[in-house]
Amino acid sequence: MDILTTSDLQKNYSGKWALKGCTISIPSGAVVALVGSNGAGKTTLLDIVAGLLPPTSGEVRLFESVKPGSLEALQRIGFVAQNAPLNKNLTVISTINLVQSLNGLFDRGYALGRLRNLHIPLKCRIGKLSGGQQSQVALTLAIARRPDLLLLDEPLASLDSLARQQFLMELMSAVATTEMSVIFSSHSITELEKVCDYLILICNGEIQLSDSLDHIIGSHSVIACAPTELDGRDDIDIIDRNLNVRFANHLVRISDPKSISDFDGHAASLESIVLAYLRRAQEIDSLQESIRQ
Repeated sequence: MDILTTSDLQKNYSGKWALKGCTISIPSGAVVALVGSNGAGKTTLLDIVAGLLPPTSGEVRLFESVKPGSLEALQRIGFVAQNAPLNKNLTVISTINLVQSLNGLFDRGYALGRLRNLHIPLKCRIGKLSGGQQSQVALTLAIARRPDLLLLDEPLASLDSLARQQFLMELMSAVATTEMSVIFSSHSITELEKVCDYLILICNGEIQLSDSLDHIIGSHSVIACAPTELDGRDDIDIIDRNLNVRFANHLVRISDPKSISDFDGHAASLESIVLAYLRRAQEIDSLQESIRQ
């Protein structure tokens, strides 16, 4: 079963496209990294999936037949926005009580145990906590709701290195024990690679990659050859190239490894693949901007 499908999803803000023709299909049980530069459309996509924002056009389906924003979707989705919005006048324990009263599946024992392990005072008002502590409370509440799909918008941004590592470990434990699916955006590709098995790369509102990490890494290679040697090859998509005097290192996307068997090459890292697509999107955007001027 697919946990999420979108078809030609688009969102326009006052004449500017935040999402353009976004079509993805994510299998149930996946831990998905949503990657892209600032303003690429990550938050817009998550807000639409969470039912907080209507699309301009296109279709979104959760759990194959559920519409975002419906009562069933709200019951089965957990969402933590980038600024981890919480009522700053409530204490931590009052917040736990409130969320539990609204969700019959809320795991109170997990929430209390995790916050105590993090040394977050339960009787303290949310507004008195540090930004990192507030994020930890929001993350804990979201996981404790035991959703089928957990959406996290930059959940690691306000956490220090140790807190990020602890959170990722607990997230993986929760996924393993509950079969929860997760989609979260982040700029930390190295950390994402440790816990995610699926990646969505979005640039300028358009999906560049949406596939399992294994397939993405397996279908990209770095090969060295003369700058023009790959020109005209329909079976090789040149994503990026680093020119030298006599040769160029090309990062390429291939459908069949045999297509590059005559070249010297090596596997590409996930980080190099993501950065190559981001550079290409930036170059295309700059070219289009110069044409408009």
